Amino acid sequence: MSDVNGVAQDQLRSFVERIERLEEEKKTISDDIKDVYAEAKGNGFDTKVLRRVISLRKQDAEERQEMEAVLDLYLQALGMAPSASEE
Repeated sequence: MSDVNGVAQDQLRSFVERIERLEEEKKTISDDIKDVYAEAKGNGFDTKVLRRVISLRKQDAEERQEMEAVLDLYLQALGMAPSASEE
């Protein structure tokens, strides 16, 4: 292994090449995801809602309930949702 200014050149090259391969894989996966969303849209699904569903499924139930409670509070404060007394 060569040593250039205290840096292991072969090891550095290995890291860079691994990162480049992973970046390419990430791009391929991203393109695949876009294709699935386009297919869903072509079948009449709302992709914004679909993205939201995917986001919600990543959260655990407690985290989701907490976020919904804060959202309800904010909407009520802005007059965009019925208050508890109106329901």
